[in-house]
Amino acid sequence: MTAVPRSTLCKGAAVVARGIREQPRWFGVAVVGSALYGIMTGAMAWVIGRLTATVIGPAVAAREVTAGQLWQIGLTISAVVLLNVAGIILRRVGAGFAMYGLGAAYRQRVTRQYLELPLRWHHKHPSGQLLSNANADVEATWNIFAPLPMALGVIVMLIFGTVQMVIVDPLLAAVAMVVFPLLFAANALFQRRMSPQVTRAQQLRADVSEVAHESFEAALIVKALGREDQEAARFAAVSHELRDANIAVGRTRGTFDPAIESIPTIGTLVVIAVGAWQASRGQITAAEVVQIAYLFSVLSFPVRAFGWVLGEVPRAVVGWERVNAVLQATGAMEFGSVSLPPGTDALPIAARSVDYAYEVENPSGATDRAPVLQGVTIDVSAGGTTAIVGPTGSGKSTLAGLLVRLVDPDTGVVLVDSVDLRRLRHGALAEAAAFVPQQAFLFEDTVRGNVTLGLQVSDDQVWQALRIARADGFVSALPGGLDTVVGERGANLSGGQRQRIALARAIVRNPRLLILDDATSAIDPSVEQEILAALRRAAAGTTVLVVASRMATIALADDVVFLADGRVVDHGPHEQLIERCPPYADLVTAYVRDAAARAETRHTDAPESAAEVPA
Repeated sequence: MTAVPRSTLCKGAAVVARGIREQPRWFGVAVVGSALYGIMTGAMAWVIGRLTATVIGPAVAAREVTAGQLWQIGLTISAVVLLNVAGIILRRVGAGFAMYGLGAAYRQRVTRQYLELPLRWHHKHPSGQLLSNANADVEATWNIFAPLPMALGVIVMLIFGTVQMVIVDPLLAAVAMVVFPLLFAANALFQRRMSPQVTRAQQLRADVSEVAHESFEAALIVKALGREDQEAARFAAVSHELRDANIAVGRTRGTFDPAIESIPTIGTLVVIAVGAWQASRGQITAAEVVQIAYLFSVLSFPVRAFGWVLGEVPRAVVGWERVNAVLQATGAMEFGSVSLPPGTDALPIAARSVDYAYEVENPSGATDRAPVLQGVTIDVSAGGTTAIVGPTGSGKSTLAGLLVRLVDPDTGVVLVDSVDLRRLRHGALAEAAAFVPQQAFLFEDTVRGNVTLGLQVSDDQVWQALRIARADGFVSALPGGLDTVVGERGANLSGGQRQRIALARAIVRNPRLLILDDATSAIDPSVEQEILAALRRAAAGTTVLVVASRMATIALADDVVFLADGRVVDHGPHEQLIERCPPYADLVTAYVRDAAARAETRHTDAPESAAEVPA
């Protein structure tokens, strides 16, 4: 094991300085309270010494104590205790507000940064890690503010107490001062062993969070495929690593704590022994021995606060580095100042020579690029319906995401109403366009809340959107209608019902551009036809682009773009592509041909006459 590196201490000091700059008022309150606590702790020793010399000693000698003496003792000690308690309250309240205020502020900054960063960045960072950054890492960064004010108050206490001890008796002060270097040395050795163990435990907490979140997200797959035991074993492996790391931390603490706790006790006994010896020779009074012994005993324990601060430094540094990595992440989308023309007219959209590649990590840990779209150029006219068709992996969903600027192309441009999306002001595209992904996400909210998502619209408008999406029937049959809570991720609804509510969520916004990424894949074909027909009637002022795979859906489009291997192979009306593009014809008629082949097989295998039917 190595000691805490000086660079770690420097980084920890930088983290502390940042926190103080952001919470100066509450940190100042905590330091004032801690200083008051330190002064009053030292003052208590002086008061006890004075009371012993002027009240308790004479009363013992006279073998009689008066009411006035009792009142003097009680009121004097009570005054010091009240000031001490006030210092503790100020220290804890100030430290609490500083620590929790910093935690709340940085959680908001981290989560806001998540929203600002593009989807490309999120593709490379597991959601469990992001949760750990916003929770455990933020806490680890600022938990150092709990012991820090006390440690600063201890400095005041040590200065005040040391001066008192030297004034009372330099020899006893020297005996007492030997203990403090021993305590510091023991704490330094403790931190030398503890720091790497705490750092590893903090990193493993993030690993456990990642695996747990992934397990929760895949709960349906795990149960459906009977992988509970394997998933439990995977979680158990990282949990056991964390357990072992925490046990190592506890074992180190259990080894050092008794030794560190015993040093002040031994020191107090030595001070009392030396003081008693001096008192027997008349070199010091009993009151002065009591004063120094008490002062020493109350000073030795708070010195441990330095150890607590040092113990938090590695965790604070690790937490800050993980949090800061998010805050400093580059790739946030840049926006211009251009607004789209006002009104409700449909908007044209186009892509010009668009390339896009995903970044994937290879087995060696390096990052490779996997091209998805290459030189894609399309034009979608205003008010029309365009279908994007292609085999699996051809880049359809990626293209749909580029058109609503979930990501930006590596090269090329995407234009809406002839304006580069990157020149639009923030929010301009979202006000005019709506996107419905294939995987419909519903919040644990009411049907109304999931459709409006905070948009101020009337219930009549919500019902109109539900009617267009052919969701009004099952919604009206729900126990609470629009007020029915759909459960986490819409667990109380079927896949098709979730897709229809997600579609209504887009329709209620009266978008001028609507992009559907296979958003009706879980809906019955007959219902899908009704929805698309109703959408065409209702969305006269909307440009519709749909990623489609069903023949009936494709046939409703005015224009079809056929993608293969990330390139536009052909585009035009469906009837023309069927005739002139064999790969397109093979793809869109595959289901029909397969159904016909199966029907022919059943017809061929059927008995030709009753005589062939087995008895």
